[in-house]
Amino acid sequence: MFGSKQFVRFFGSTISVWNSSKNHLAQLRKKTGYTFANCKKALDMHNNDIEKAEKWLHEQAQALGWSKATNVGGRKASEGVVAVVINKNHGALVEINCETDFVARNNTFQTLANMIAKSCISVVPQAPTSSSSIKKEILDGKSLAGLAAPDGKTLADHVALHIGLLGENMILKRGVLVSANENVILSGNSHPAPQDPNNPLIGKYGAILAFQSKASQSSSGEIQKIGKQLCQHVIGMNPKAVGDPEQDKPQENADDESNMIYQEYILDPEIKVQEVLNENNITVVDFVRFEVGESNTSNEEASTVRAQA
Repeated sequence: MFGSKQFVRFFGSTISVWNSSKNHLAQLRKKTGYTFANCKKALDMHNNDIEKAEKWLHEQAQALGWSKATNVGGRKASEGVVAVVINKNHGALVEINCETDFVARNNTFQTLANMIAKSCISVVPQAPTSSSSIKKEILDGKSLAGLAAPDGKTLADHVALHIGLLGENMILKRGVLVSANENVILSGNSHPAPQDPNNPLIGKYGAILAFQSKASQSSSGEIQKIGKQLCQHVIGMNPKAVGDPEQDKPQENADDESNMIYQEYILDPEIKVQEVLNENNITVVDFVRFEVGESNTSNEEASTVRAQA
């Protein structure tokens, strides 16, 4: 049996070790989001080394994710999000699917979508020459999966990691990469739009618009605001083409109109989009629109046609 002094020393030592583990446990859980039991196991295995424990957790989660991906691969994934990223004259629009709207609204899943879109920015086509105002490249899920994330892992690795973490089937569905020369402005928007303008553009719908402005301050906040509003129109009205006033004629029934310039402006149905463009000295060069769960065949064909044009 312990003497009184031995017991005090033992009890004090036990408390000291527990406090140290508890602090590390709190840090690791906050950093990774994994369960109490898994974080404790990782710390116990690695003598409270947070970096080694975190690495082990990610490896386990990814291995579990690949295993789960095999098991859940046949499950329908028709929910998800569209993520939009604009970085000066480069833009990316991606769709990633999951099984339920609950996971689609999860911050962890949306952070993944934003990271995927940002990873695409690094591989957008080179800015076109003056003879061509924009370049676009459409990616299918397989092409997206092979792209590298900032940490060097593939996007497929990260999706597997999140399958293990969130427990649902996930699919990298598609993406489009856009680059523009110095005479073209890129703008992006999503719906629902984020309340905080500093937050990523993530929603059920997303659009990128390429346009030219004759205004003296083409990069001003006002022009960017109009660009976002025109993206909002693309999202809401779903035009199939920009339209050419010299070749295209407006439809008799406004509800049948598919050319953007002849559509009723979504923010003011009393006027047409062409009137907004004329008033602000803007010319729309091109646009692309994604909607979660839509059949992307016609969308890709339309985008390819516009890119070739």
